[in-house]
Order: sequence, then C-alpha cells, then structure tokens
Amino acid sequence: MVNSISKSSLPGDFAIWIFIFAELLVFGIFFVAYAFARSYNVELFNASQSTLTREFGAINTVVLITSSFFVVRAVAAIKNNRSKICVNWLGAALLMGAIFLFIKMIEFYEKFSAGISMSTNTFYMFYLSLTFFHFMHVILGMIILTAILLKAQRGGYNAQDHIGVETGASYWHMVDLIWIILFPLIYIIR
Repeated sequence: MVNSISKSSLPGDFAIWIFIFAELLVFGIFFVAYAFARSYNVELFNASQSTLTREFGAINTVVLITSSFFVVRAVAAIKNNRSKICVNWLGAALLMGAIFLFIKMIEFYEKFSAGISMSTNTFYMFYLSLTFFHFMHVILGMIILTAILLKAQRGGYNAQDHIGVETGASYWHMVDLIWIILFPLIYIIR
C-alpha cells in the first residue's frame, strides 16, 4: 500500500501527507468517541446541541470552503508563474481564515459567558475540545499560508518550484475537510 502512494502522486512534500494522515486519525478517533458517547446520551446531546448557533457553523463552513477555493487558485497561479496572483489568492484565503476564527471566538465567548465549560456535560466537553482543537489547526494553517505568502512575495516560488505552495495547500485542505465533517457531526446530526 505504501509503495502505491508515491511522492509524485501527491501534491506537496510527502512528509506533510504523513502528518495529515496522523491528524486525520486523531480527529477520526475523536469523532468515533463522540458518536459512541452520543449514542448513550441522545437526549443530553440533543438538548445541548440545540444551544449552538447553527448559522455560525454554516457560515464558517462556507468561509472555509471558500478559503480552500482561494488556495486552489493560488496553486494554479504559481504553476503558471503568476506570483503576484498567487500572493493575492493566499491573502484572500488568510482573510477567510481570520473570519472563521472571529466567528468561532464569538461562539466560544457566548458559551463561556453562559457559564458553559468542558465540565458542564459530555456534549460540551466534546464540542469545546473538538472545535478548539480544530481552531488551533486553523491558526497553524494560517501561519503556514502566511510563510508561503511571504516567500511568494519575494519570488521564492515559480512554475518549476512550487512544492511549498502545494504542501501548504494540502494542509489547508485537511483543515477544511475536518470542519466539513465536524460541522454536521456537532451542529446538525440529531
């Protein structure tokens, strides 16, 4: 199986894919634990879940999907030797990441202001730990995209040498994918 995944078949540096698969495994274990705990506390999970603002979760889903589109455009731009366009798309993706974080901070503030914490109940333990863990991944993704943007501004990437842009894009797409699973799991499924 490992031999069938060659370096040339994956965008970016192969090492990022090891990291991405490890991260997906960690989140996957969290998701299975959440589903298991939910199956034993359906009423509690439904009642607690109803206090979440689905609109914030939905907006954040659109924001992250949009940011991933912008990252795709950045990769396409650098593959066409258009560094300035790549930088612009990366800047737009970073703006979307900042919007995501801002909305998530509003949600956290609302919960903490209402006296809700990880010890409130099992649902909030999962909600706060999963969304905060994802929040930190968004921050790391933004740091990575910022480093790529700065290098691209200095002409550090081109059509022949763009593996760094693809590597950062791969990580950003993983962050987006996790949210696409996390949103319905935490906010929607009852």
